[in-house]
Amino acid sequence: MRFLDQPIDFSPVAGQTMATYVATVSAAQLVDFSVAVHRAGRRLVSLWGSDERDRAADANAGFALHVAFDLAEGLVCLSLPLPANNPAFPDLASLFYSANRLQRAACDLLGLRIEDGEDTRPWLRHANWPADYFPLRRDTPDRQFPAENEDYPFVRVAGEGVHEIAVGPIHAGIIEPGHFRFSTMGERTLRLEERLGWKHKGIDRRFIGMPLAEGALLAGRISGDTTVAYAWAYSQAAEAIAEVVPPPRAAWLRALLLERERIANHLSDLGYLGNDVALAFGLMQFMRLKEDWVRLNARLFGHRFTKDRIVPGGVTVDVDAAGVGALYSQCNAVEKEVRRLKAIYDEHAGLQDRFLTTGTVTPDLARRLGLIGLAGRASGQAWDLRCNHPCLPYDRMVPTLALERRGDVAARAAVRFTELFESFALIRALLDHLPEGETRTAPHSRPNRRGFGWVEGWRGDVLVALETGADGKIRRCHCHDPSWHNWQALEHAVIDNIVPDFPLINKSFNLSYSGPDL
Repeated sequence: MRFLDQPIDFSPVAGQTMATYVATVSAAQLVDFSVAVHRAGRRLVSLWGSDERDRAADANAGFALHVAFDLAEGLVCLSLPLPANNPAFPDLASLFYSANRLQRAACDLLGLRIEDGEDTRPWLRHANWPADYFPLRRDTPDRQFPAENEDYPFVRVAGEGVHEIAVGPIHAGIIEPGHFRFSTMGERTLRLEERLGWKHKGIDRRFIGMPLAEGALLAGRISGDTTVAYAWAYSQAAEAIAEVVPPPRAAWLRALLLERERIANHLSDLGYLGNDVALAFGLMQFMRLKEDWVRLNARLFGHRFTKDRIVPGGVTVDVDAAGVGALYSQCNAVEKEVRRLKAIYDEHAGLQDRFLTTGTVTPDLARRLGLIGLAGRASGQAWDLRCNHPCLPYDRMVPTLALERRGDVAARAAVRFTELFESFALIRALLDHLPEGETRTAPHSRPNRRGFGWVEGWRGDVLVALETGADGKIRRCHCHDPSWHNWQALEHAVIDNIVPDFPLINKSFNLSYSGPDL
């Protein structure tokens, strides 16, 4: 099969419920294909590396770079073999802005090298392990090292009256760690550079050797507020490897849990956005609604955030007639209150004054930066996996795309409101058409197989690329968070805004520190 008129031998991935294609390429083919993807206006989904030196059938096996793209036909993943002695790969950051940190992370974890790369600074290493220690190499022993102070080479802004403000990584609030280096003139932000990576837990390495079923538990713990999306994406990948299809009722229940996760996060975000502009009333009201929402999760599904309820082969929960009635009733009641709160937000002059024109990312800039998810849709990027590449049951009830073009805090809030109302409608439709039958099929792992999972979480699309070894256990599992793309866009969103508006702009994106830090 040919994509974008490129002479590459693509193969469909067996067992996938979504169209997925893979190919092994040369460096020149990878660059040519990347250029064609960029020119076609399509996007980079993820980039990661793997250690292939255990492949007994190939004496020349070294490492590999894997690059996944979104095309109109589906997900396409190219694999570039790299030699063991000099695993260098071409720099793709000039084409895809978000490739920068993904490439640097692959270098930190595997000892790969970016050929002629403009930015080769360490990203995850933080001087917490030696420069010649590569955690994802198969012959690297488990070690602990004393943490050292790191003199990270931030980009400096020179000029009379320019000052630097260092914020974090430890913050006054109870939030995850991240360092933000502002270059300012007065209160005006000239530049922001982030330094993340303080949440590194070695999850990529922990996956290796796990049974296929056990890996679902770890995937659901990568980013605590996105446990449903990660568990579903992982399960899709595992089901492709096992070549099983979950029962239809399980697919509907998965979507139900995903939409409930989306609503829970949008409720809290809208509350905190109100709080950041001194509208404490908004925080109290939205958090009250979220608390009621997750309490029903606990009552019906056994967990406030429905962790471990989606597993390979289906789901571990079900709802009876009384549960369906409770879900219906809550949807109607919460939607009514959200509509009243939206009217208050829309008419509150102080709130709108802070939201409008603050933290703007124009549609053109969003396209060039690869902005995705709800933040991308607030900047005119008409992309939602539920609409563009829908899986069951979204191919039966495609949601209306929530789209704004202003790209400011107000637009990101508006997208959240629109998606709330759409998710309320989706939940009612899911309950109306919930199929009868079983909720789970037992999958069995198969050796030396690959599978991919791709799900639109509440922030954006989550990708899981899964591979088994000769023993049927996990050989490599790469989980990709949408925050990889959007953290870098946040650096641009704050330019020309005053420093006191940064907390508001940051919250309007509400990106994950933990998700990209594996």
